[in-house]
Amino acid sequence: MIPLLKNCLVVRHGIVNYAETLTRYSGISINKAYSTKSNNTFKNIVFVDGVRTPFLQSGTQYKNLLAYDLARHSLVSLQRKVGFPKEVVDYIVYGTVMQEVRTSNIGREAALAAGYSEHTPAHTVTMACISSNQAITTGIGLIACGVYDTVVAGGVEFMSDIPIRHSRSMRSLMLQANKAKTLPNKLALLASIRPGHFIPDLPAVAEFSSGETMGHSGDRLAAAFGVTRKEQDDYALRSHTLAAQAQQQGLLSDVMPYKVPNVDKVVDRDNGIRVSTEEQLAKLKPAFVKPYGTITAANASFLTDGASAALIMSEEKALQLGLKPKAYLRNFTYVSQDPVDQLLLGPSYAIPKILDKAKLTLKDIGVWEIHEAFAGQICANLKAMDSDIFAQKYLKRSSKVGIPDLKKWNAWGGSLSIGHPFAATGVRLATHTANRLIKEDQQFGLISACAAGGQGVGMIMERYPDATI
Repeated sequence: MIPLLKNCLVVRHGIVNYAETLTRYSGISINKAYSTKSNNTFKNIVFVDGVRTPFLQSGTQYKNLLAYDLARHSLVSLQRKVGFPKEVVDYIVYGTVMQEVRTSNIGREAALAAGYSEHTPAHTVTMACISSNQAITTGIGLIACGVYDTVVAGGVEFMSDIPIRHSRSMRSLMLQANKAKTLPNKLALLASIRPGHFIPDLPAVAEFSSGETMGHSGDRLAAAFGVTRKEQDDYALRSHTLAAQAQQQGLLSDVMPYKVPNVDKVVDRDNGIRVSTEEQLAKLKPAFVKPYGTITAANASFLTDGASAALIMSEEKALQLGLKPKAYLRNFTYVSQDPVDQLLLGPSYAIPKILDKAKLTLKDIGVWEIHEAFAGQICANLKAMDSDIFAQKYLKRSSKVGIPDLKKWNAWGGSLSIGHPFAATGVRLATHTANRLIKEDQQFGLISACAAGGQGVGMIMERYPDATI
């Protein structure tokens, strides 16, 4: 990984004349100098802003809460930070993966608790680690086709209290007991209970289609691409180091402090960022494939509690309300491939596809925000993108995609260090992209992530003229 980091290309962009292009936003075909619309029938859709709770390791300060509490806080914080009237929100799309049965449509429940209008519909989506990407793009679709003007998208995950069920045999007995009419019937059911009935039905940690855990798949992927343990540890150290620097410099401005009830200290920062030494990382034992695997607790993302939310709307509506967007939401695509051998290769498929769709090249991208499930997954995707054989065999391209400028890649850290609450990560990636476009004076940003089931996403954002953080 280190040679890749050292040899990355330095890309320089020209300065865009935003004052000139802003006056013609309403009808110009795609153009690398400044893209506005690909078709006059579609609206410009903008990303106004995004927020999130601090991302915490599961079992820490949030452990006595519900996912609902974090989701509500993200929605309350978004409205307070941006200052929009809650009544202007036409629709809410919220993501979650590990669903709490009491709040199955958590988007609706959290919105009501956050004081949004009872007349604002909401639904909840799930697409594994790209659930809030799906929430954002669902909102894009609703706005693009003219159904709504203003959508809030977000996601939450709460790994401190995952749903654990009784075994299926016990559930069956309980349902029968509920229907039993006589005492003898109920006693007969009670007498049929055996010790095996009490074995809980735990949430699956393996892919349903393959029966393999993501960690085992990640180890196999790293081995297939020749990713060494040192490359993975070096990448993990890079992620934590960059995240620590961003945190110290106040760049993680999307974090909205949370006051946990009955706890004096306010939670105001992510708590999983830890900068270790190479020697400390090297001492850790494999977490999945023992004793020869290369994925460890330190070079994998950790179980995380957290929530996020973002405001997206038509540009026209934002200007009517006097809001200043941070970025345009330009293009998106979803991909899927073999969930056994290519479970975590979503970015390798999504990145070239979205670049082609947007008529952009690697050199046009000034900000890269890529989900880090495992350091080995990131390294494998970079090697896949730099492989002619992979491009020809799997992407049906004549030559390799190439390696992005890694100086612009996850410059504020990523999921390995900041944390990865499954359904909340997509909005975090989008918000960091928008903020980095402004802070680093870049025009285009690319978001990509892998997800369970062998799926992935690619998204393009473009800095809004004169945007500020």
